[in-house]
Amino acid sequence: MADALLLLALKGQSKHLTLCNKNLEKIPQIIGKLDFICQLQLKNNKIKTLPIEICNLHNLQILNLGNNALEEFPSLLQHLQSLQKLHLFGNNISLIDGNSLNGFKKLKLLNMNGNKLKTLPPEICKLESIEHLSIDKNQLNELPVEFCALITLKEFHVAANCLTSLPLEMGYLINLESLYIQQNKIRELPESLGKCYRLRYLDVGANELRIFPTELSSLPLRELYCEENPLLQNLPVFSVQEEEILSLKELCARFVMKELKDRGSSMRRNIRSYPDVRNMLAQSSKCAVCSNAFLNTWLECVKFVDAKKDLRLVSMSGLIPVRALLCSYKCFNAAGHSYYGVAFP
Repeated sequence: MADALLLLALKGQSKHLTLCNKNLEKIPQIIGKLDFICQLQLKNNKIKTLPIEICNLHNLQILNLGNNALEEFPSLLQHLQSLQKLHLFGNNISLIDGNSLNGFKKLKLLNMNGNKLKTLPPEICKLESIEHLSIDKNQLNELPVEFCALITLKEFHVAANCLTSLPLEMGYLINLESLYIQQNKIRELPESLGKCYRLRYLDVGANELRIFPTELSSLPLRELYCEENPLLQNLPVFSVQEEEILSLKELCARFVMKELKDRGSSMRRNIRSYPDVRNMLAQSSKCAVCSNAFLNTWLECVKFVDAKKDLRLVSMSGLIPVRALLCSYKCFNAAGHSYYGVAFP
């Protein structure tokens, strides 16, 4: 049956070929003769391996191998230089060899939902044109930092995995518009997420979040879903303040950063000779009350913002806990702010 359909396609020079639900265990070698096709649908079969002849499909733009029996990411696909959309959902893929990701210069969509992936290779960054990446329902427990080099990425799905955190460098995903990370075990979102200035849709439901990053309100979010998280509640509890003792390193860092604000200070010129110090100070935080910079988090606080009034969300209402960092108890005790100390159970 498959051979007959391939012969018909060859005779008719059809650019679209569908071989779905044919109970295929392998793809006939004659597929290599169809170098003119642009779309090949092979979902819902029993395919375990691909023939080398598939490398001849130089004009192929869309390939659907969903719901088959593949156990590894097919390395042959890297030779399909025109490929833009690749569906590999519903297979048994447990490994992606980083070398197999060479050649996907035009790939914009990759769907690997419902496989058995435990890790992504660092070479994931080679998908230099990727816009939509979906890895729902796998077994991932972390994302490589190289993932954050996918600056063309617009939509990312990684729901129903085993993630406990996201890379600290998430802010490099400057074109990210939609992020789906529900049903994981994520305890904290990276502060750099506030740098994703195009993020409009965020689903973090069914995780282990207690608080959101400080710059949540700077994002252009329209929809936020955070149900089934142990979010902090606005419930006052009694606390005892400890004596405030700063380390010598912290005192020096605060002094230097204060001096750097003065354009006439010699510190601005001298610090150019100390790149390690500059890099260290670049990791500083800004006090939510006095706006002065400090190096190490002294006091973590929370501010409860209104989902509709402050964040202008259309998907939810009520108060959302957002992290705030303060430099001292002096600022915490200052009048006129709405920050609360975080009480840990």
